[in-house]
Amino acid sequence: MKTRLAVVLIVIAIAVGIFGSVGWVSAQEKGLLFAHRGGGHEFDENTLDAFRSCYEKGLRGFETDVRMTKDGKLVILHDDSLDRTHNATGAVEHKMAAELRTVTSKKTGQPVLFLEELLSYLDDKPGVYLELEMKTSNKEFYPDARLDEYCRRLYAAVQAHKPKGSFYVCTSFDERPLRIVKALDADADLLLITGGPCCPEIVKRAQDLGVKRIGCRMEETSRAAVRAAQKAGLFVTGWPGHSLQDYHLAVGLGVDAICSDIPVAIQTWKAKNE
Repeated sequence: MKTRLAVVLIVIAIAVGIFGSVGWVSAQEKGLLFAHRGGGHEFDENTLDAFRSCYEKGLRGFETDVRMTKDGKLVILHDDSLDRTHNATGAVEHKMAAELRTVTSKKTGQPVLFLEELLSYLDDKPGVYLELEMKTSNKEFYPDARLDEYCRRLYAAVQAHKPKGSFYVCTSFDERPLRIVKALDADADLLLITGGPCCPEIVKRAQDLGVKRIGCRMEETSRAAVRAAQKAGLFVTGWPGHSLQDYHLAVGLGVDAICSDIPVAIQTWKAKNE
């Protein structure tokens, strides 16, 4: 019995040495459910209140969108303009940070969320999986010279704030910032997003970039394609997740992570049915 216990303790010690913490392992758990824009269909998307509400209800996975103001401050916003979600118009990229601090959301009157505020909220919450989508596809907003500044600021913020045991991933549809962050840190965890299904083309693009993760639309994605990507060494995230049916599709496809706009509803259903 003592010998068996000693073996178990050795295995645990090795696992901790490899993975760093239990939180890191949970962030890699098969079928990880995470909140798209902080649960954009359940809360006021991309606000601190949304992320706090999800966290307090037990979610430990999140996705958000990062943009940069005219004076170089990083802000959380999905769209190219504030028009849909906030009581303001125009692009974040054309505004100064001070101006944005006076802007509130249309839905619940929440202030514009700055990246520093979100990361500070998560500072004392280890074991979190966080995807930071680099919203840089608009080359008018992010020409190459400005893109370099954006990536350096984002990378520095993540390195300064990431708690031990958490797992932060920089993601993008745009290959340019992925290359820049990869040059800053060859071991950075990156994810290439595609608006199409999982397929050999997206697998090759990820491999060419040296990226280990892909985010694919689940429509038209096959189980065989997901298996092939995983066999090639890639983690596969499935999106979108607007409904319980989308969650079931993700489970059936066997993706590694599930991006959902209704994470609390999915988590509640799982607690009752799985």
